[in-house]
Amino acid sequence: MGVNCIASGILDDEKVCEAAHEEIIRRYFNYNAAMQLGQADEKTVMRALEIINKAGLSPDDRPVVSAARQAAKDCEQAGRGDDGIYCGAAIKLHDGTIVTGKNSTLMHSAASMILNAAKHLAGLPESQHLLLPEIVESVASFKTGLGTSKRTSLNLNETLIALVVSASRDLYASRALASLTELRNCDVHFSHIPGHGDEAALRHLGCCYTYDPLPPTRNFLA
Repeated sequence: MGVNCIASGILDDEKVCEAAHEEIIRRYFNYNAAMQLGQADEKTVMRALEIINKAGLSPDDRPVVSAARQAAKDCEQAGRGDDGIYCGAAIKLHDGTIVTGKNSTLMHSAASMILNAAKHLAGLPESQHLLLPEIVESVASFKTGLGTSKRTSLNLNETLIALVVSASRDLYASRALASLTELRNCDVHFSHIPGHGDEAALRHLGCCYTYDPLPPTRNFLA
């Protein structure tokens, strides 16, 4: 399953087992998503679920899964989101910390999650703003001005661009930007199907992500 254990080379069996379990669950989500896109059949998904059951696992055993789903529910219960759409995202940092993000009229849940993770890694308070307002406004105006979207909410790729520009003028943004290298190989999960701008940026950051094969919804609690 992508995890090899050589007795003389790997001494921490607990970590090896944890990594193997993560990979089993990750593959289940990947196959399930592929089935929704017509790139895999139901038999493949059921086989992956059978492997999970034989290992005594559940898809919810991946910590970021329940955290992302709860973030989406919290977003809806708080009456936030964007035009009645509520999404959640979660990332597990290398120190074991789970950081979440919720979508808003300002940015996607992926963008919120990564900025929150960057603040944690840079030792910045959660309340610290990283993006200069004029930069966000310029990116959002350019986005809607092209006619490619009616919403100004920034995806992760657009948010990272705004962070790079802000970092040239703001010390806190610069510290957060420098911490992004620590996100490589971190596990991420979404409560929904991420957009292309979110996926492309996550791949660039080197994150290992999965998602529930659901479109962003206006009724997550339904």
